[in-house]
Amino acid sequence: MNVRFALTFFLIGSAFVVLGGLVAAVSTPLRFASGPWLAAYLVLVCGVAQCLFGIMRRYVAPSPMTAVGFAVELVCWNLGNAAVVVGDLVRIPFVVGIGGALLVVVLVLQLLHLRHVAAGLRWAAWLYGIVVAVLLVSIPIGILLAALQR
Repeated sequence: MNVRFALTFFLIGSAFVVLGGLVAAVSTPLRFASGPWLAAYLVLVCGVAQCLFGIMRRYVAPSPMTAVGFAVELVCWNLGNAAVVVGDLVRIPFVVGIGGALLVVVLVLQLLHLRHVAAGLRWAAWLYGIVVAVLLVSIPIGILLAALQR
């Protein structure tokens, strides 16, 4: 079951990377001012981070996971990102904050998964922990920036 969960994270993350590339490609011709920010967010936060969730779950920290636990992480991550994007584009900081809170939930769960690190991959778990920590620190900064845009 964990293989399917990991693959789902990876495939959805990959789709966001492609979507971010498409947004980047059309931003200038369409004169979409938020395009560069949106493209970077879609690629890095929605896409690459979600791909890392899958890679970590499969190879580095193959913790046992129920279908409900997987659904909570998947839904919270993608709904949280949708709230951040929509809230920022329509300039409603409260929505950005709600999205950020959902992202924090998932990132804390990701750190908890690191209790089950595969033998010999402690270094990868540390690197992953650093990436998750950077994301956790960037969330309040992003929420503050969204509030200041108003």
